[in-house]
Amino acid sequence: MQKHIWKIIWLFAVFMSLPALSAAKTAADQKFRGIEPFTRIISLYGAHTENLFALGLDKEIIGVSQIEAHLPETLTKPVFTYHDDAEKFMGARPDLVLIRPMIAMAHGAFVTKLRKAGITVVSIQPVNIDEMYHYWKTLGTLTARENNADEMIFSFQKAVGFVRSLIQPIPPEKRKRVYFEAIHEKMKTFSPGAIAIFALTTAGGINITKDAKPRRNTNIATYGKEQILARSGEIDVYLAQKGRMNPTSVEIIRQEPGFHIIKAVKNGQIYLIDEVIVSRPGLRLVQGIFEIGKALYPDIFTAEVWEKLSSMSLINGK
Repeated sequence: MQKHIWKIIWLFAVFMSLPALSAAKTAADQKFRGIEPFTRIISLYGAHTENLFALGLDKEIIGVSQIEAHLPETLTKPVFTYHDDAEKFMGARPDLVLIRPMIAMAHGAFVTKLRKAGITVVSIQPVNIDEMYHYWKTLGTLTARENNADEMIFSFQKAVGFVRSLIQPIPPEKRKRVYFEAIHEKMKTFSPGAIAIFALTTAGGINITKDAKPRRNTNIATYGKEQILARSGEIDVYLAQKGRMNPTSVEIIRQEPGFHIIKAVKNGQIYLIDEVIVSRPGLRLVQGIFEIGKALYPDIFTAEVWEKLSSMSLINGK
C-alpha cells in the first residue's frame, strides 16, 4: 500500500510539472522504468481507449467515455464522464484516469477531486506525429506494455513507408493541391504540423495552407475565407473532416457564399472524411491516410492496397 501511495505522489508531481500538450515528449523516459504498472484504468478520451486496446489492455480498462465510436469492445465497459460526481469514480476504484488537456483546463475542480482521492490522473494528447510516437510509448510504460508500443510504432511506420512508395513516382508538379477544412463554420484549417496534415502529405497531397497560424499550440489554425478564396484557383481538392467537431456536408461547402469560384468546388472535387481517422493519434490514422489517398489518386489507392495496409498496420490491435 505504501509503495502504491508513493507511486501516485511521484507520478502526480511528474505530470503536474509538464506542459499538458508536450507531456508525451518527455514522459516515456528511463525514469519511468520499473514503476508498478497501472491495472485499473478509466479512459475519458476515445483515442486513449483505442490505443489501450491496441496495446492489449482489454481487462485493464474498467471504464470508457460516453462517446466511443467504431469500437465494439467498449460496449461492455461502464461509461464515465467528467460531468459525473467524483464519487462514481472512487466507487470503481481505478488506479489511473486518462484525460486530455481540454478536460483538465475546463474541469479542473473535477480533476482535483480525483487526485485528492488518491487517483492518478494523467492529461496527455499529442499534436504531431513525433509526439504521437512518444505518447504510445508513454501508455506502454504506464501499463508495462513497452514492447507492444514499440510494435505499434514499427507497424505504423511500415504502413507509412509503403504508402510513400506508392506515391513516390508522382512528380511534385502533378500532385493534388488540397485545402483541408477542420471547422467550416469558423473557416479553420489544420496547423501545418498537425496529425491530419501528416495524413494528407503522406497520401501525396500538397497542403496549400502551410502559412496557417496554429491556435494556442493546438492542431487547429485560422484561415479566413478571404485567404481561401485568394487561392481558389490552386485548390484541386477540397477536403473536410466530418464529425462532432465539424458537422458539415458537401452541400454546405458547395453553397458557401463565394466558394463557387474555388477550382475544386467547380470540378466537383469535394470530399468528406471521418474526423476520427484523421485527427485521433491512433493506428486507424492509416485508414485516414488511405481514404485521403483514394480521394486524390483512386487509381493508386485500390482495395488491394487497403488490404495490404490493414494487415501490416495492426489496426485495432489485430
